[in-house]
Amino acid sequence: MDRRGQKIKFAAVAVLVVLALTGFSTSRGHGSRHSGGGGGGCSSSSQNHDSSSSSSGGSSGSTYHDYDDDDDYADDTYGDGGSSSTSTALRDATVQLIDCATPSEAYATVEVTNPNATGGYFTVTVDFLDAASRRVEQRSTDEYVAGNDSTTVQVDLSSPGVATKVDHCEPEPYASVN
Repeated sequence: MDRRGQKIKFAAVAVLVVLALTGFSTSRGHGSRHSGGGGGGCSSSSQNHDSSSSSSGGSSGSTYHDYDDDDDYADDTYGDGGSSSTSTALRDATVQLIDCATPSEAYATVEVTNPNATGGYFTVTVDFLDAASRRVEQRSTDEYVAGNDSTTVQVDLSSPGVATKVDHCEPEPYASVN
């Protein structure tokens, strides 16, 4: 075999190895996102996103049925930042003040109650006010609260020196879902 034939053969083998290592599939469907095997790694203009079902061929051996027109890539299973449907269905948590900041304790303590059956992260916000009820500082913190549970949360001031200016605290009555 001449050198040109060897180069072409080597290039073809290299392409196949790269495709195999990256999980590329020649299937027309989306592949299986939730099983351990295969999946359509590259998009193709020949994909039919409007079909009622599609079979995954190739070597993956899995079948995936896509019954809608939308691409469901905002699954957040892979940490891509998409929102999950459970976080949008969660209601805000309630917040109650336990203790305000003092010169010796530069933080407020609040109780956060999650009314949802599933846990979630909530943003707790507290206004630290002076004797004339002017805002000295507004501080927030994110906290995980288990489903149908309450937890005590500490909301810190920016520095201990600020605590000497604080007369009282007012937490936001609801902690928003993250």
